[in-house]
Amino acid sequence: MNAVQIRSAERALSAGTWLIVCGAMLYSILTVTPLMAKHTPAAWDWTAPILPLVVDAAVVIVVRLDAVLARLGGHGGRWPIALRWMTGGMTLALNIADSALKKDLVGVAVHAVAPLLLIVTAETSLAYRRAISAALTALDARQCAEQMEREQAAERAREAAERRAREEREHAATLAREQREHEARLAREQAEREAVARREEADRAEARERAEREARERREREREQQQRDRERLEREAAQRRETERRQREEREARERAVLLSGGPVNEKVGEDHARRIVRAAFAEGLPVRAAADLCGWSIGWVSSRYQELRDPSHAAPRELEGAAS
Repeated sequence: MNAVQIRSAERALSAGTWLIVCGAMLYSILTVTPLMAKHTPAAWDWTAPILPLVVDAAVVIVVRLDAVLARLGGHGGRWPIALRWMTGGMTLALNIADSALKKDLVGVAVHAVAPLLLIVTAETSLAYRRAISAALTALDARQCAEQMEREQAAERAREAAERRAREEREHAATLAREQREHEARLAREQAEREAVARREEADRAEARERAEREARERREREREQQQRDRERLEREAAQRRETERRQREEREARERAVLLSGGPVNEKVGEDHARRIVRAAFAEGLPVRAAADLCGWSIGWVSSRYQELRDPSHAAPRELEGAAS
């Protein structure tokens, strides 16, 4: 379907919609006016048609503006929807009110036809217009793309023809130039071959030198990298040793603090525990008597342990001496 057929369908939809709207408005006015006349003071009977006209005018506004927005591809938001359904509901209520008050179900059904048809037509025509607008937009885009492709194809064909003509002229000029330069080229070929041979030899020598230089630089970089790696590993090992030393010293300090925090005792503690207390006291620089008070052993035994800690070579004799005591 082309654009002409789509626009023809859109005109048919618009004409049918307005026909239904006008018919529903006329029927509504004829139906609602007597009802309004019955419920209006006698002096104001002439105002009976105003209310159906106002409601139907709102229907006309909604249908017209919805058609414009649908053609432009826009959306009015919630208020147009509310107005459309409110006017439809008012029209339906006004049309069936007289029959409903009389409890005439057939009259209610008959008078509900025009308002319901108006409501459904308004919603359906809006959906149709949006669909037609989208179809026209897609069709226009496709036609523009096809026109652009045709123009591009014509431009490519023109450029190809110009390129072929230019190549033919250049080929003819090349043949003429080659014919003129044939003799001179024969004389230059030998000299060019010799020059090429010399250049190739020079290139090979340069390539060998470049390869050797790159190999030396690579070896130098590798040595430097290895040196940096060794230095980095040594630094990391030194840092680890220093960290471990500090952690060991902190741990030993905490252990010494725990051992020395007990205070003087009245009885001997176990020998292993006493030795640990003596070592902690020696490390902290406590006198022999203070260490003896902390472990409960004799001052002579504690002095022997201090001497062992000062001179490890006397450890074995001191052990025997301590056992005898």
